[in-house]
Amino acid sequence: MRDKLINEMKEVFAGDKKRIRHTLAVLDYAEQIQAVEGGDALVVTAAAILHDIGIHEAERKYGSSAGKYQEIEGLGIAEEILKRYNVADDATRHICRIVGSHHSAKDIDTTEFRIVWDADWLVNIPTDFANADKEKLQKIIDKVFKTRRGRQIAVESFIKKS
Repeated sequence: MRDKLINEMKEVFAGDKKRIRHTLAVLDYAEQIQAVEGGDALVVTAAAILHDIGIHEAERKYGSSAGKYQEIEGLGIAEEILKRYNVADDATRHICRIVGSHHSAKDIDTTEFRIVWDADWLVNIPTDFANADKEKLQKIIDKVFKTRRGRQIAVESFIKKS
């Protein structure tokens, strides 16, 4: 299933190497965090792969890749892909809730959501806060990370590095 979803994501992103790299990095972190934090591996894997799946449609429809538009447009695309692979309805609903809330964190606080949330932050921090000092990075980590393992990876990657 993992490889099929990766192929679907690559097809939707149509050679957009930046977004493909981002998604694969989020997936890698999500799998690392899930190995420690638990949760449903299928939901974590699928949500990590599909979390930004609505970005191109958001840009086409709204002229923006803003998170709220990604959430809106990603839901339908993710659901369509998951139905093609006969993913159970409850898992599909959960994955789509994560895709539809991965920027806003609205109305969802499951283990799987927290894992994908942290994985996305781990990938975004180096570009979104490229010039932040360690004190500012520590404040961001303390404020936004939702899992113990995600926080550990962030500290090891951004605070303790030489």
